[in-house]
Parts: sequence; C-alpha cells; structure tokens
Amino acid sequence: MKWIASIFGIGYIRKGGGTVAAAFAAFVWWLLFHNYGTLFVWQVVLTLAITLLGVWAGNVVEKDWGKDSYRVVIDEVAGMFISVLFIPIDWQWLLTGFVLFRFFDIAKPLYIRRMEAFKGGWGVMLDDVLAGIYANILLQIIVVLFK
Repeated sequence: MKWIASIFGIGYIRKGGGTVAAAFAAFVWWLLFHNYGTLFVWQVVLTLAITLLGVWAGNVVEKDWGKDSYRVVIDEVAGMFISVLFIPIDWQWLLTGFVLFRFFDIAKPLYIRRMEAFKGGWGVMLDDVLAGIYANILLQIIVVLFK
C-alpha cells in the first residue's frame, strides 16, 4: 500500500516530491490520451479511480506514517488529473494545468487548506481535489480565450 500511496516511491523524495508526482501525472495523462483525442469517459473513470484509491491508501498508511505524510503523493496525481480533465491533450495545456495546480496546491487559497481538516484519507485527498478543481476552472477559461 505504501508503494501506491507514494506513487512507486516518488513520495520518498523529501523536498519536491509533490511536484515530481504532479509532473509524473501530467506525463502519464499525455501518454494515455494524446493519441486518442478526448476520451472523456476514460479520463473521468481514471480520475475517480485514482481519487478513491488515494482515500483508501491514505487511510491505510496513516497508521504508520501519520496524518497527511509528505510520502503520500497520490493526492497530487489525483489533483493533477482533475486539473486537466476535459482539456485538450496538448503539451501547452498540460504544462499550464501543471503550473496552475501546483500554485493552488502550494498556496492553498479559497478554502483549500480547510479540506485538510477532514479525517484520514479524505483529509489527504480533498485539498488536492479542490486545488485541481480551481486549476481546471481557470484552465477552461484560458483554453476558451486562447485556443
């Protein structure tokens, strides 16, 4: 379970593990979807699966690692996936989504920090989910304006 929560060990990177995990997520998203156009159903299924897996993994590893350990980076993957959900699969939009997601995830404005108060895996995941939602909304606007 630790392997899943840390996304194959990325979470063991002490500084910048969340950024590396988000970059990894953007790369995986591009690999999975860039040749197939917009497979929105599969994007939603994957995003929901990773989010629910993260809640479960967060609950399991909390016993050993404590509340919202830096080692848990599956939340960054879920947040990054949410950031680029329903966005054209193009490296420019993925990079913009990455920057926006990391901004919201690090700065934690607009009630994002309050999500950490939830217990267990939900507290681990919900702040990144909300950061991803904010990034996605802003990215949707940018895509409409500049596409």
